Amino acid sequence: MLSIRKARGFTREQLAEKADISVQFLADIEKGRKNMAVTTLRKLSTALMVSADYIVNGTEKKENELSEIGKTLSPKRQKQTAELLRMFIDALDDN
Repeated sequence: MLSIRKARGFTREQLAEKADISVQFLADIEKGRKNMAVTTLRKLSTALMVSADYIVNGTEKKENELSEIGKTLSPKRQKQTAELLRMFIDALDDN
């Protein structure tokens, strides 16, 4: 998870704040000294914009990538994003 955090440009403090956990707990997770509950895994995956599967296994299921991104959006933004994607796909189909 350390590599994901760094790739996203987060300090430990920033990610801990986004995931609503302590900096020390995050450090312990990253160093393999502590395990996390599913709720913490969910918070971290949302904050890092990756799937929980990616954090656990180091691989991302590509078919779920859009779904994972969508989960980080408000319902209004989800609807707007879906409309934009439909327009984009239609434009690709026209070419």
